[in-house]
Amino acid sequence: MAVRPEGTPCWADAMFGDLEGAKRFYGEVLGWTFGGSSPEFGDYTTAYLDGRAVAAVVPPMPGQEEAAQWGLYFATPDAEATAARVREAGGEVVLAPMRVGDFGTMCLARDPGGVLFGLWQGDTHEGFEVTGEPGAYCWAEIFTRDPAASDAFFPAVFGYRGEQMRDDAVDFRVFGLGGQPVIGRMAMTDDFPSEVGPYINVYFTVADCDEAVSRATGLGGVLRFGPVDTPFGRFAALGDPQGASFSVIDVTTTRGEPPVFADVS
Repeated sequence: MAVRPEGTPCWADAMFGDLEGAKRFYGEVLGWTFGGSSPEFGDYTTAYLDGRAVAAVVPPMPGQEEAAQWGLYFATPDAEATAARVREAGGEVVLAPMRVGDFGTMCLARDPGGVLFGLWQGDTHEGFEVTGEPGAYCWAEIFTRDPAASDAFFPAVFGYRGEQMRDDAVDFRVFGLGGQPVIGRMAMTDDFPSEVGPYINVYFTVADCDEAVSRATGLGGVLRFGPVDTPFGRFAALGDPQGASFSVIDVTTTRGEPPVFADVS
């Protein structure tokens, strides 16, 4: 597998109080199968799509029973150096770089606005083994109540170039590397309940958005937005039965002209 440029999303996982329930839900909705849990690593359980690693689920550590939430990791060749830039840019290192067996080195951090994310310096585990196919990761967006802080922080840490969507009604920006879009940034408005904190919303590709929504809601999930057609695909925002937010998108069903963006780097 080619080495991912620093700042490229490379892995996603989530912590669930009901691990077996999460496996049943995502197995039905996204077609995942699951490997055995690793007791030495807190029962971390990898999800597979046709034998290729796509994500992971894990039970909470004792005393850390927080709300379920998907987390996104960014590739780095040197977790210590990237963690130092996080601090220099005004972020917080929540979990200092820590070796995880021979899989790699992980780190957890927050941007100045409170957005939680991970760093991953891969070794035997490099991250996603497939992306962009039905059932696999394809995109993510930073949802923040402090867009100015995120807009300064993430380029300072990862060297992103920013492009702002020209739309007075929506404050949306795309960060890119080498001319390729990497992740979006959406400003949270008052439409978001005050108890909803900043987060990164992960998108998984599906063959049929409406069918995926039907399966998810039939299994106890909640439809939060959509389905709606966009120039990038037909997508919907969902919550799983344990409250974790995620989105599904059929990238083959598109409608409308792509929005215009302005370089703001």
